[in-house]
Amino acid sequence: MRRRTGVLLAASVLVGAAAGCGLTSGSPMVDDVGPGTIGKGRPLEGADLTVTSKEFTEQLILGAIMGIAFEAAGAEVLDRTGIQGSVGTRAAVENGDADATYEYTGTAWITYLGNTRPIPDPRRQWEAVRGADAENGLTWLPPAPMNNTYALATNQANHGKYGTNTLSEVAELSESDPGAVTLCVEGEFANRADGLPGLEKAYGMDVPAGNITQMDTGIIYTQTAKGACTYGEVFTTDGRIKSMNLVVMEDDKKFFPNYNAAPMVRTETLKKWPAIRSVLDPVTEALTNDVAQTLNARVDVDGEDPHHVALDWMIEKGFVKEN
Repeated sequence: MRRRTGVLLAASVLVGAAAGCGLTSGSPMVDDVGPGTIGKGRPLEGADLTVTSKEFTEQLILGAIMGIAFEAAGAEVLDRTGIQGSVGTRAAVENGDADATYEYTGTAWITYLGNTRPIPDPRRQWEAVRGADAENGLTWLPPAPMNNTYALATNQANHGKYGTNTLSEVAELSESDPGAVTLCVEGEFANRADGLPGLEKAYGMDVPAGNITQMDTGIIYTQTAKGACTYGEVFTTDGRIKSMNLVVMEDDKKFFPNYNAAPMVRTETLKKWPAIRSVLDPVTEALTNDVAQTLNARVDVDGEDPHHVALDWMIEKGFVKEN
């Protein structure tokens, strides 16, 4: 997926920096928070921890959530979120320029660890990543339910008209009424093996080229909402799904890879501060697709600041308290 695996020139520069002098950007987190349901006894008192993330909305929110959790448990936290590209973010944790980040299991399995076939079961996918990355000095804590993967979505009118709820039903519709299935997709999705070509093969679909329109991600959501295409390619945790009242088709054959978010922590750091696990586990467990869509929408639709959105959620859930 482009948002997770696209490596821009800036990311290459950051990797070089991480391998050499280290990243120099970042500022202290200064949230005035204390323990709520997490961080009681302030088990991270005395720890200096650096959190990092990629540059897109969801990652900025997740990085802030992690940092706020550490703060409430007593740590001094340096904020190095917003690194451009996946490779630079991972390199920062591997090389010790950061201690932890929320990463996606599918990204690690395919992009970092070089596998070509995803594991359909999300728990087994995480276990495989955890096992493989242990030798790289990285520990994967338990994953969140949230799974930021590909999907097809339709608007309420077309959902009512065609009644599809699964991709198998979309495939059936494409056979019984070929003209009904029109798609709005990104250029990358249209050509990737884990995108449209693989999807058509897995579900036995053959959508005519004339029924497929390629466009930028943001436009896909608006065009799908308007009904300009029957189904649009979406990311399952995107806030625009909820704000535009789109209906996501279930991937009933489990074709798309699992991209569950999970804390990826430098093993050396975790050995020194094992309480990181108990601090993060309850927070991670509460991160569902519905939560992610809501938080992402507050930034992408309503224009709020990612850190403020993260802090509000942490307080609302009772994980932390304002001092």
